[in-house]
Amino acid sequence: MSLIYIVEDSPDVLSIEQTLLEGSGYRVRSFRDARSLLKGLTEEIPDLLMLDLALPDRDGLEVCRDLKSDPVFRSIPIIMVTGRMEHQDIVTGLDLGAEDYICKPFDKDELTARVRAILRRGGGVNLSGTLEIASGLRLDLQRQELLTATEKIFLTPSEFRILHLLATRPDWAFRRSEILDHLWGDDKIVVERTVDVHVSNLRDKLGVHSGLIQKVHGVGYSFNPKPEQGEEED
Repeated sequence: MSLIYIVEDSPDVLSIEQTLLEGSGYRVRSFRDARSLLKGLTEEIPDLLMLDLALPDRDGLEVCRDLKSDPVFRSIPIIMVTGRMEHQDIVTGLDLGAEDYICKPFDKDELTARVRAILRRGGGVNLSGTLEIASGLRLDLQRQELLTATEKIFLTPSEFRILHLLATRPDWAFRRSEILDHLWGDDKIVVERTVDVHVSNLRDKLGVHSGLIQKVHGVGYSFNPKPEQGEEED
């Protein structure tokens, strides 16, 4: 049974989230602030974290950043739950490594669908070994890391799945909708802009290899296995 942590300072919202998720068969632990969450993380690692951005003791974006920079906790999928409607807050959260976001007030069916999709997606990746995607660059299929000759680069589950998808069909132009289908399947509710944010973060992590992923205008993205030296995205 999957364990979900909820961090939410509003008793009413917390009660709704906990009731919904427990009614769907999940184990749930709830926290009212960042301090209690961090204590809970030392006791047990959840399969998913639902994180409010407006916490009484810390900004949720800071909590997300700290968790994603910690090798112990960075693989925990995070759904941001926020009443902030500013586009930049959402983009920042995705930039920091969150998997998804839900705006308050939320639809109950939408919330459970997004949780279900992320948990199913995480459990569905059962790969082993490595895949060479370019000279000196490999994917560790189990740990979801980029391997170079000198370092390991952690990828979020979404980044890993996007790169793996693109690399398995070099030079094929994937539509954003196809990438969303690969990430979410039947539970696809997120907007196509989410794909752009994940790809942007992925290209940042690829560094000098960023030219491997090319934007195909009017379509989506493709994987170019032999980019020109220093080639940038169109």
